[in-house]
Amino acid sequence: MSKLWGGRFAKSTDIMVEEFTSSISFDNRLYKEDVAGSVAHARMLAKCGILTEEEAHLIIDGLKGIQADIEAGNFNFEIGLEDIHMNIEKRLTERIGPVGGKLHTARSRNDQVALDTHMYMKRELVAIGALLADLEKALLETAQKHQDIIMPGYTHLQRAQPILFAHHMLAYFFMLVRDFGRLTAFCSRTA
Repeated sequence: MSKLWGGRFAKSTDIMVEEFTSSISFDNRLYKEDVAGSVAHARMLAKCGILTEEEAHLIIDGLKGIQADIEAGNFNFEIGLEDIHMNIEKRLTERIGPVGGKLHTARSRNDQVALDTHMYMKRELVAIGALLADLEKALLETAQKHQDIIMPGYTHLQRAQPILFAHHMLAYFFMLVRDFGRLTAFCSRTA
């Protein structure tokens, strides 16, 4: 396969180099963010007059089709294309022709990485927050259910005064409340 960036090279890249430089095995999870960022970029290019409205619509429809293919399991990620950006861009140009190459106008892959990572973190922070809230709820329910169970408390790995199992559960609950607060603060910084 010829590289999109490899026009000057006569030989193909060694598979070991491709495996070493490729990030598609883990950044394929950024496909939603990459498509959303590319759709916004295509709209901006059309608004600035760099793309015609027809070209923008063709690109946007192509990107939405690629996202549907990925979600349906009908997309083969190629290690030789290195990352999610190049995999999507190549499929787009195969699907809609040379106009797909215009999507790369006025942005770099570094721009895409920064945007995709930022958007992915925002999505994952929400998911992590929901999981933390579920765990906090389970700890509270367990503490309420076992209010009369006595257990040994510990200090410096030594048994100490007796405590209620409910208090032990609440200690973890309040640790998670603190963590949830930190997560919330981090979310506000990613806005």
